[in-house]
Amino acid sequence: MPFTSLGLGAKITTALTEQGYVEPTPIQAKAIPVILEGRDIIGVAQTGTGKTAAFVLPLLERLSASPSQKHMRALVVAPTRELVAQIEENIRAYGRHLQLRYATIFGGVGEGPQIQALHRGVDIAVATPGRLLDLMQQRHVSFANLQVLVLDEADRMLDMGFLPPIRKIVAATPTVRQTLLFSATLSKEIEAVSKEFLKTPVLVEIGARSTPVEAVAQWIVEVSQAAKVPALVHLLKDAALESVLVFSRTKHGADRIARKLEDAGIRCATLHSNRTQGQRILALKRFKSGEVRCLVATDIAARGIDVDGISHVINYDFPPQPEDYVHRIGRTGRAQAVGDAISFVSHDEMDDLRRLERFLGRGITRRKLEGFVANTPHPTPSADRAPGTGHRPPGGGRSHARPGGHRPGGAAGGSWRPRGPGGQRSGPPRRGRT
Repeated sequence: MPFTSLGLGAKITTALTEQGYVEPTPIQAKAIPVILEGRDIIGVAQTGTGKTAAFVLPLLERLSASPSQKHMRALVVAPTRELVAQIEENIRAYGRHLQLRYATIFGGVGEGPQIQALHRGVDIAVATPGRLLDLMQQRHVSFANLQVLVLDEADRMLDMGFLPPIRKIVAATPTVRQTLLFSATLSKEIEAVSKEFLKTPVLVEIGARSTPVEAVAQWIVEVSQAAKVPALVHLLKDAALESVLVFSRTKHGADRIARKLEDAGIRCATLHSNRTQGQRILALKRFKSGEVRCLVATDIAARGIDVDGISHVINYDFPPQPEDYVHRIGRTGRAQAVGDAISFVSHDEMDDLRRLERFLGRGITRRKLEGFVANTPHPTPSADRAPGTGHRPPGGGRSHARPGGHRPGGAAGGSWRPRGPGGQRSGPPRRGRT
């Protein structure tokens, strides 16, 4: 199915062809016609499915059909600065032949240029909730001509506590508008928000709810907290790990991991909220270009990462929430490529692993790292936990799959080895994903 069959004009389809895109992804094929009809929509799709273009393309088509006005006609709200920048890249690339004005609004930089852009007039504003609300309270924002409101990665915005500011933003928009909500999961909270903000929406759902992409091979490596750094260094010494995203639970942990990797001769970059906007942009640029093959990031900062060709995701700290696991491993195995997700699990993270396996309805394969022997002793059960944080409840031993659950490759005892030259991954070189 070509893009032209979806109702997009020649200028937009030309831009798509110039970017190397010929056919829409499933979420684009289903969502674009509905959006062009003017319907509200709930789009549920995992990371790497082309979700951003699924709303950017019809938004550009709709706005290009009429002349620009003084005040913004479309507002896209996203949780992080990185995601705002990624959406702007999509607007710039696919709207290159259109005479539309757009601006980004986010914190971490001065307000002046953003205020000036709003006063000059924009067709599309892409904003984070906090900075947008600040400028609204300063009376620099007008929604008088707003036609379309997009809430992107709504599940993450709820996780980050943005529901109160989002409610204020939505309340300030016209009651007659088109609202598009996109999320990687369809939780009860998302359903409640949809009922609050949308009118008779069409549900467009791609793939199973809240489950990892099938193109990702998932492995668990049981390792003590003290042995995680040596295990990570051991993994990254293998050249088969071409482009690796490492997740840390905290920003200070991310910095510590990066220092240890640099000490071991492994070049890497970090991405977290303590980095300036310039540092974040540079880190992503170095990672996308291949200057560094390892990026250490926190969950919130990584929400803006949109890079094809990530060969491996490594959960250095196991995520406590299953939804975070889904978001994390969705960064690999994109654009028809094969990816690996490797999760380090210490004794005190076993409860989180069990929770994930119940969520998935199956077990995850346990593997040992081939050739790795930890030089540090396995700590006692309480040694992995920071002082004063208490202990896990009884039963915090080894994880088991739920009854009837499938554990590919059997239980612990096998060895994991990165795919070698015979397991080359398909797909294009690293580039921004639609």
